[in-house]
Amino acid sequence: MTTSARELVILGTATSVGVPIVGCRCNVCTSTDPKNHRTRVGVYVPAPEGNFVIDTPPELRIQLVREHVQAVHAAIYTHSHADHIFGLDDLRIFGYRLDRDIPLYCEEIVERQLRTSFGYAFETPVVNAHHFATPRLAFRRIAPAEPFELLGVTVQPIRLMHGQLPVLGFRIRDFAYCTDVSFIPDESWPLLEGLDTLVIDALRDEPHATHLSIGQALDVVRRVRPRRTFLTHLSHTLDYAATNARLPPDVRLAYDGLRIAY
Repeated sequence: MTTSARELVILGTATSVGVPIVGCRCNVCTSTDPKNHRTRVGVYVPAPEGNFVIDTPPELRIQLVREHVQAVHAAIYTHSHADHIFGLDDLRIFGYRLDRDIPLYCEEIVERQLRTSFGYAFETPVVNAHHFATPRLAFRRIAPAEPFELLGVTVQPIRLMHGQLPVLGFRIRDFAYCTDVSFIPDESWPLLEGLDTLVIDALRDEPHATHLSIGQALDVVRRVRPRRTFLTHLSHTLDYAATNARLPPDVRLAYDGLRIAY
């Protein structure tokens, strides 16, 4: 990994279907600008005592190979929608290499969905199965507004609403990651004060039932007043260059591979 110990990587920035979308021939989906090529959302965080990821999107293996990541020691989860969990098996190699369980930090509802979606990973091992056949994983329960220590950093979970679904954002030092959000509860706003960098959901220009629009995300920026903001969970209606040209100078679209000091 070529990044410094305090520089995280935005692994993916796409909405749930990715960009380009299969079968779409719009200007963004056919763009040659690599910053318009978006895999599903996730973050890689190098910490003093190891490395962890926020969510395990379907392209996790491809993302980690792209960023030359050598090891992942833990994962934390925002919620259990498919585009945030279906790369879980890509953690299997790390439990094998490290010879220990990889902890998964999540709420109870996320644990239930992971156990359902990946039953083979949490059942009693099959007789005569080789030791690499299933991931080595262990759940760790977390809750909103209750900070926890992970690999030498303090992680602050933040309650957010994704339509009617309660989800989590995370604050690490002066960086906050708030993907898949349409509403921020009153009790969560104080946890976003004094930020250097905010990464926040902004699906498209038009309103959406479960995601912030560009305009709504900018309303959050005006209230929170971080030094800089990157928008994520982006649809194919948002061209990287054209959208940035109309955003405030301290707000930009995120892109896959973006590095952010924290």
